[in-house]
Amino acid sequence: MSVLTPATAATGDAATPAGDPDLSKFGYTPQLRRSLSFTDLLFYGLIYMVPIAPFAIFGSVYQASSGMVALAYVAGLVVMLFTASSYAQMVRAFPIAGSVYNYAGRGIHPAVGFVAGWAIMLDYFLVPGLLYLVASVTINGAVPGVHAGIWLVGFVVINAVINYFGIRLTAVAINIMIAAELAVLGIFLVMGVIGLAEGRGNGDWTTAFFSSDNFSFGLVLGAVSVAALSFLGFDGISMLAEESKGGARQVGRAMSVVLLLAGLIFIAQTWVASLFVTDGAALIASADPAEVGNAFYAAAEAAAGAPWLATLCLVATAIAWGLPDSMVAQTALSRLLFAMARDKQLPGFLAKVSSRHASPVNAVLFTAVISLAISGSALYFLLEKGEDTITLIATMVNFGAMVAWLMLHAAVIWHYVVRNGSRNWFLHLIVPLVGAGLLIAVLVHMQLHSQITGLIWVGLGLVVLGVLYAIGRRPKLSGMGGE
Repeated sequence: MSVLTPATAATGDAATPAGDPDLSKFGYTPQLRRSLSFTDLLFYGLIYMVPIAPFAIFGSVYQASSGMVALAYVAGLVVMLFTASSYAQMVRAFPIAGSVYNYAGRGIHPAVGFVAGWAIMLDYFLVPGLLYLVASVTINGAVPGVHAGIWLVGFVVINAVINYFGIRLTAVAINIMIAAELAVLGIFLVMGVIGLAEGRGNGDWTTAFFSSDNFSFGLVLGAVSVAALSFLGFDGISMLAEESKGGARQVGRAMSVVLLLAGLIFIAQTWVASLFVTDGAALIASADPAEVGNAFYAAAEAAAGAPWLATLCLVATAIAWGLPDSMVAQTALSRLLFAMARDKQLPGFLAKVSSRHASPVNAVLFTAVISLAISGSALYFLLEKGEDTITLIATMVNFGAMVAWLMLHAAVIWHYVVRNGSRNWFLHLIVPLVGAGLLIAVLVHMQLHSQITGLIWVGLGLVVLGVLYAIGRRPKLSGMGGE
């Protein structure tokens, strides 16, 4: 398929109809291929959220929540459902690629959209690097004969090649890989039930959900700020609004469904794992990163009564984070860069779309280079300098996403209630207000260094915005001015 230009758009093709109403009214010419079904979007969202994400951060969330790990995920799901509702409202108003960047920019003002896009780039830039870093270090532990750096480069190259050849191949690869990931999760849950039936559990059935001795709202919110890493990614579905066969409603529905499914999966696996933690007090008090990081695998070994399940879960984590999960993370970042470059808010070469594969090839390749640079640098400092770069990057990721989501909630209120006079008070006022309040509460209870790093990044974005205004390149979106 060739890229549609204004001259050729009149004829169109089967994959991208001419005069696509989801794009033409915003001043864009269709370039990306509409080929994704609801199932494709569902699988994409699930794999981006990483159904087995708690495997890697179970110990950290257990510590932060004083053992109430399942409660942290319940609270996180509630917070994210409010955010998903606002995403669904804005994708219906603006069914185009760019996610919160476009929603805040068109819902409020292009300058606000730039700041929102900049804020969430902290998440999108760092997540692929974090995934590659964790995957390469984890699989190096299982296969020490191959250096972690070789695994890292291999993961990046494989994903870049798949993304280069377009979203259809990416979707096929994702569907295959998520099946394997869910199979491992199913084995763990089944062995957990067998382990409980055979008396290998610790008998503590309720602490994962509530402990009167440790409970406080501040504690739970602080744990949510860690557990939120597992939820990041459901919003990535909105990046594919221009590649969805069913348009905006399909995208909004997919986000809500995938969030609910993933949340229930997270709650189930962390509750089962908590039943096999042999010494909860020791894990909560532990200062050993290795012990905390291996907490889930230790629970898996206890559930099976043998080390094979721990090894299976460890290898599954490495492969899942290194291939399908980082693949969709790179896909989302490339679409954000494409959307901002198309509006001339980033260098124009990032807006180039392959005439053969209908994918933003330059953005894909640039994303691969950035991911390799971030993960490679972090791997060097981890192995050579002994610095805990995994924790450092993980704690930086959530801040940018939550700041962008605050702007998303504000955009719902401004676009629907203030600008268009909506009287749907529940969806367009109450839900975004409650969602914003919950996000602020989580941000307040986030670790101090995460807050500082995040504020520095947002501050840098404001400086860049000021420079753009100073040189006469204030943010503008197609179909509307910079005002």
